[in-house]
Amino acid sequence: MIRAGRNPQSTPRGALALATCLALLSGAAGAQDTTPSKEQILESLQNGEQVELRLPDPEEQLPLEDLRKFTEVFSRIKDAYVEEVDDRTLLENAIKGMLSNLDPHSTYLAPKEFEQLEESTSGEFGGLGIEVGMEDGFVKVIAPIDDTPAQKAGVQAGDLIIKLGDQPVKGMSLEEAVKLMRGKPGTTLTLTIMREGESAPIEIDVVRDIIKVKSIKSRLIENGYGYVRITQFQAETGSEFVRALDDLKKGNKGKLDGVVIDLRNNPGGILQAAVEAADALLDEGLIVYTEGRIQSSRLRFSAKPGDHIAGTPIVVLINGGSASASEILAGALQDHHRAVVMGTQSFGKGSVQTVIPLDETHAIKMTTARYFTPDGRSIQAKGITPDIEVKPARLTEFDGKPFFTEADLSGHLENGDSEADGEPAEDGSDADASPVDRDYQLRSALNLLKGMKILDRGSQGQSN
Repeated sequence: MIRAGRNPQSTPRGALALATCLALLSGAAGAQDTTPSKEQILESLQNGEQVELRLPDPEEQLPLEDLRKFTEVFSRIKDAYVEEVDDRTLLENAIKGMLSNLDPHSTYLAPKEFEQLEESTSGEFGGLGIEVGMEDGFVKVIAPIDDTPAQKAGVQAGDLIIKLGDQPVKGMSLEEAVKLMRGKPGTTLTLTIMREGESAPIEIDVVRDIIKVKSIKSRLIENGYGYVRITQFQAETGSEFVRALDDLKKGNKGKLDGVVIDLRNNPGGILQAAVEAADALLDEGLIVYTEGRIQSSRLRFSAKPGDHIAGTPIVVLINGGSASASEILAGALQDHHRAVVMGTQSFGKGSVQTVIPLDETHAIKMTTARYFTPDGRSIQAKGITPDIEVKPARLTEFDGKPFFTEADLSGHLENGDSEADGEPAEDGSDADASPVDRDYQLRSALNLLKGMKILDRGSQGQSN
């Protein structure tokens, strides 16, 4: 209700208070339907009436003291910094600071960074070939990308880059570090790295190249057993994954006995691609959902009917370099009991970044939600725990003396199987060693699939 009273505009201080009140009210427009409009307030004051105002909650307003502090710092830099800095640069740096201090994945994208983001999702760009993030002010390697200069030079997931060439990384933004890592193909960059287990920093020379990332690689590792490696989730990864499964079935001339899906050192990529890969292996149910503060960040993705390999047993391999979209795929298959997840704990990047264009050349990439697996598990800062932990190991054959067997005894009784009595068949032992012979985790996955096949065969025999 508007009540009569003294006009607060009678003093300069009163005028200032009125202006402040009106400014606060305009900032909270629409919050209270009963709040008088500015015109009503001014009319009442001109008529000598007392105005009763309900000011907005101070907690919901911009902190005026901090805004004054910002303008003061801005002015001091303009006046006293050792070199002249233009207003645009100062404001852009302020924007970068606002975003970079939220979390390691939120950032301001100026024209060059915006262009580089589009290149990385298309699968071709220049540089070293590593997915990176920030940790304690240093650049941390999430994963080297397959068949890139960084991987060939020996860069590993978990490495902490402390120097790029002669320049210390401490104090750089992630964008500045990435800019230094990119460069003309054929030029060399020396990375100084801290690595767990090493007592001193190590230096690795990496020759820059055009990075062409092939998202899917597949092959039959043995009769009946397929292997699909997903290096990164790009726009076409979902359809390429389905095509790879078809090729494996075709190469096997029938249904597969098992499939290994290798997500080790897969830094993630496009959410929709991971959803499509999971959908190809699930008949129904939730794949992943996201939760955020705004409605557009609350999404749910579910599988459509149809398992592309009809229940074929699956082992998914993960490690500390498996992040984001690869954790979504592993988590969905794990929660639906569609695959056994094997390896080591994944990276734990369970947040959603949305690219919001500001104009044709500038954008912000901001964290807007968290991922959750179908069972409601948050991946963020925790990762996916494998069902069976298998750490990397070097395989060496035990060089023992041959055992003395029944067949070595003079006059031994023959087996009675005409095939067994003949010469042993060629087994291809002289052929080139397969990846299974060099990769302990992959061999463990294959052995598990073979064991599942044996058990399945036994259960079918009992049911008959």
